Amino acid sequence: MLRRRPALLIRPELDDHALHATLTALRPAQHLHGLGAGRMRPVWEPVAELLHSTGRDWDRRVHRISVLAGNLPAVVSERWVADRPGDGDALVLRACVQSGRARPEEQAAARRAEQACLRAAAACPEDPTPWLTLLDLMDASAVPVRDAVPVWTEAVGRAPGNRAAYHRLLRYLSPNGHGTVADMLDFAQQSAARAPHGSPLALLPVAARVELVAHRLTQTSLAALGAHSHWIEPGAAEEIDAALTRWFHTAAAPHAEAVTDLNILAFALTRARRPAQAVPVFRRLGRYMTPHPWSLLPEPERTFLYWRDRGADDR
Repeated sequence: MLRRRPALLIRPELDDHALHATLTALRPAQHLHGLGAGRMRPVWEPVAELLHSTGRDWDRRVHRISVLAGNLPAVVSERWVADRPGDGDALVLRACVQSGRARPEEQAAARRAEQACLRAAAACPEDPTPWLTLLDLMDASAVPVRDAVPVWTEAVGRAPGNRAAYHRLLRYLSPNGHGTVADMLDFAQQSAARAPHGSPLALLPVAARVELVAHRLTQTSLAALGAHSHWIEPGAAEEIDAALTRWFHTAAAPHAEAVTDLNILAFALTRARRPAQAVPVFRRLGRYMTPHPWSLLPEPERTFLYWRDRGADDR
């Protein structure tokens, strides 16, 4: 009898079940007249409860606020601030919403978003989230790297080793962002070298190599043709080995975006022709796939399933 394999789960909340439950509870509210009219509790209350329960877990707070801001109607955060003007969580969420919706050509909206970030930072002085939100706004506005780094420093000063902070600056420094290949690779190598054992920052050089391949694929036909050869270079093997030894095979507790990092690692191992070592990575992933970096390949979902199920069949 054929064994039915579980369907993929591709969602921004990743494996955060509490976040998924909050988003699910609020999505039907979008269709209510006035978004919450006639309800016994404010529409923003489930979000407030989720963020309150998150506490000072900055890693998970950054992830949850980013996902909420991108997947809830803007009116949720606006109503929350209107009902609770001094609530720091409300101000941080609204800043993230406004920054995500501001377009570089809309200078007035970008300025309002910047002020919202600074107001949120003042209301929550220990929270790195407003500074990372401001960094995203600067990224969208193509602010030079030299002006963005101090903002990033404010974030990591509050949450040293924060995974999201390092990956956001990595993208900023990438040639697809506002930096160069050399900037990006140097930052990734130095950051990984300084990271403690068990830190997901050990994966930064692998993530940088993904960015390098993505950049090469946008170049000339000849450069694109050889882009994936970067995975069979000696340097790639060393980076993957370090990620396995210093992060994947440690007893470190899962972080908020572990699913994203596991997808990067699984992708790298398959591209580097090391499928046997990818088996336990896919086993840990299970049903969770992220579009990036699989979208760099034709038929990303089919490719993910091929490698995942091949490992399951080999057991």
